[in-house]
Amino acid sequence: MNKRLINKPYFIVFFVLLLPLIAAACNVSTFIPEVSVEWPEATVSIETSGDVDTPAVPVTVDEMLDESVDEADTTTMALVPVPAESAEEHHDLVELYARVNPSVVNITIYGQQAGQVMPLGQGSGFVFDQDGYIITNAHVIDTAEQVEVTFPDGSILEAEIVGEDLNSDLAVVKVDQLPESAHPLTLGAMSDLAVGQDVVAIGNPFGLEGTLTRGIISALGRNIPALTPFSIPQSIQTDAAINPGNSGGPLLNLAGEVIGVNAQIETDGLSRSNSGVGFAIPVSIVKLVVPALIENGTYEWSWLGVRGGNLTPSMVQAGKLIVDKGAYIADVSPDGPAAAAGLQGASDTTTIDGRTVPVGGDVVIEVDGTPVNSFDDLLIFIALNTRPGQEITLTILRADETQDIVVKLDERPEALISQIPENPQMP
Repeated sequence: MNKRLINKPYFIVFFVLLLPLIAAACNVSTFIPEVSVEWPEATVSIETSGDVDTPAVPVTVDEMLDESVDEADTTTMALVPVPAESAEEHHDLVELYARVNPSVVNITIYGQQAGQVMPLGQGSGFVFDQDGYIITNAHVIDTAEQVEVTFPDGSILEAEIVGEDLNSDLAVVKVDQLPESAHPLTLGAMSDLAVGQDVVAIGNPFGLEGTLTRGIISALGRNIPALTPFSIPQSIQTDAAINPGNSGGPLLNLAGEVIGVNAQIETDGLSRSNSGVGFAIPVSIVKLVVPALIENGTYEWSWLGVRGGNLTPSMVQAGKLIVDKGAYIADVSPDGPAAAAGLQGASDTTTIDGRTVPVGGDVVIEVDGTPVNSFDDLLIFIALNTRPGQEITLTILRADETQDIVVKLDERPEALISQIPENPQMP
């Protein structure tokens, strides 16, 4: 017998329908499972309820599908409908993409290589205003000699670099005129964000233009590395897929508002692909830096001139401190504003439960009357609420006494900014 003539799906259905007859003849109890048949475009489910009579005569799949089923039958066959909520969410994402994607661009940078101008890399960006200003990452355009912007409608335009800020990894480029389909995207607000909130990223991963991915806000208030020894505060962690080429593209809420600029991914060190942990520069930083880049080409950050960390129980025990929260000053830059004002870093170390901990450093517990519960609180206040040349009042704990110290902030020194650390994983 030619085995190729056996139709395996028909044979299996025949066997399943014949099995109860064989079992009945042998006085064996049987269980008829739910059967699911998967087709290329749909899934057909055969559900049973109550007692089902097994046909005395086996039927073919064609006969089973052709047989009409009236309302009295206990066997039904139907496509499983899409839940109304899922359909509504799907419609919202389709509408969001259609509205936002025309303003998300692919950025290609060119430079000298082997005596010729060659494409050196690509990233993403989005339209900031009607004058043709486009936001992207500083690490996307940092080495560019020429910049080319491709819009979703196919327009390819040359762009000039307006400004970049390595401390926030933000940059602005400009085209002379936007295509008719492109329009400025609306910036959202940090106060509206919450962990678990749905978000989408649009960009050009691996050069695949106009790609939308969806996820949630996994965490808020992350500090991520900048292109300098400083950190970017208030950054957003998301599990929306971000890959090489997504850098500079928008992270959006479901209203289509920009809440961050996609910048970094966490990997296992073996791959530069998404592993479910991505980071976006927060919209609070975007609102500070981008207008200054457009106006001046640079942004000046305030500098206090300290290094430190959160106060820990071991530090509290070692220093016999009367507070258990605050920003611990471990080190003070010799020529910085903090040193000029008289702040003190750790003067020694001791061992608590086998751990080496610093002692003698000041603990900042307030800045301009605002409570400081962690070193991040101090960092965020200095970054978002002050300007170089401004005076602030730090309430500190030194030994077992509190005191106020007035500090006049300075601008971050160029010598520090130029000390570019080893780059994190930047998509």
